Amino acid sequence: MSTENLPQSPEQPPRKPRVAVVFGGRSSEHGISVVTAGAVLKAIDRTKYEVLPIGITQDGRWALTADDPDRMAIVDRRQPSVDQLADSTEGAVVLPLDPGNREVVYSEPGSVPKALGEVDVVFPVLHGPYGEDGTLQGLLELSGVPYVGSGVLASAVGQDKEYMKRVFTSFGLKVGPYVVIRPREWERDESAARKRIIDFAGEHGWPLFVKPARAGSSIGITKVDDLSGLDEAIAEAQRHDPKILVEAALRGREIECGVLEFEDGPRASVPAEIPPPDAHAYYDFEAKYIDSTPGLVPAPLTDEETAEVRRLAVEAFEAGGCEGLVRADFFLTEDGEFVINEINTMPGFTPISMYPKMWQAAGVEYSELVDLLVRAALRRPTGLR
Repeated sequence: MSTENLPQSPEQPPRKPRVAVVFGGRSSEHGISVVTAGAVLKAIDRTKYEVLPIGITQDGRWALTADDPDRMAIVDRRQPSVDQLADSTEGAVVLPLDPGNREVVYSEPGSVPKALGEVDVVFPVLHGPYGEDGTLQGLLELSGVPYVGSGVLASAVGQDKEYMKRVFTSFGLKVGPYVVIRPREWERDESAARKRIIDFAGEHGWPLFVKPARAGSSIGITKVDDLSGLDEAIAEAQRHDPKILVEAALRGREIECGVLEFEDGPRASVPAEIPPPDAHAYYDFEAKYIDSTPGLVPAPLTDEETAEVRRLAVEAFEAGGCEGLVRADFFLTEDGEFVINEINTMPGFTPISMYPKMWQAAGVEYSELVDLLVRAALRRPTGLR
């Protein structure tokens, strides 16, 4: 029978790409991740994308949450949490582990699992371990779902300050003096490990900065002015990570620069300077997020210094094998040399964070920045590349 004269059904309009914004997580940066997610949810263009907010609680449950950015802010110095936003205390979101199936499922005890539809790209705004460190990226690779930001190796290297510095050094980037104390070393001979730090201070002088090796947002960092504060600083760092990093203080200015992946490759933003905060010993968590210490955008640098730090930021991006975005942090020493301190593969992304501010100064507004990152993720395949 010919179908020539049968009425034709109208073509369905193409579905908008669905973006799952994944946030929260098990790290000590949980609250800041929720704040970042609120800003992304508010900025993402709903005429171009469907959005599915998925929060990860501090105990690791993937929860369906309200799409309510106004509830995802710091209020009275208190950070928000996924538990406050979750639709249920027991329901869980499950990603498929079949690369040919991107259907996300929601299930609650005693209920039939409910399909939430396919996810085309994940925007993971998790900070710290169990999210920014390659663990979530590995899960998404197994699921065959594209995602914003760096892949497994670059994310892991960008989270571990020791191996980040080793990679930078191998590519000829200058890093400051540091010493690492691993957990087995501390457990085997605590006094010998402490002596290594004291000998390091004897060589490079006080103050020292004692840090968790795999944390961000300046959480768990202590500036130690003399021997009397060392044990307390070590204990604070080990609360967040059994592996700790001790850095010598560098005399100079703190300069940051953003890197963003465009279709023709990575480009650097306008650089910013972080001036010493008046009410804090250094640019710590409270100075960044609670008291919102303002940075100088653009940084007051010469044209030659600006060009150099932008070049080095892109070089650090390439050295780490990064994708999507990076914030590169430097010291401009008193002798005029840039020393790289670290990169952040998922930098603070709140409206007051330096990464979006630097790109705004370069002419890229926050909503456009979000769109560029999603589009870059949609262009990239998962798997080896």
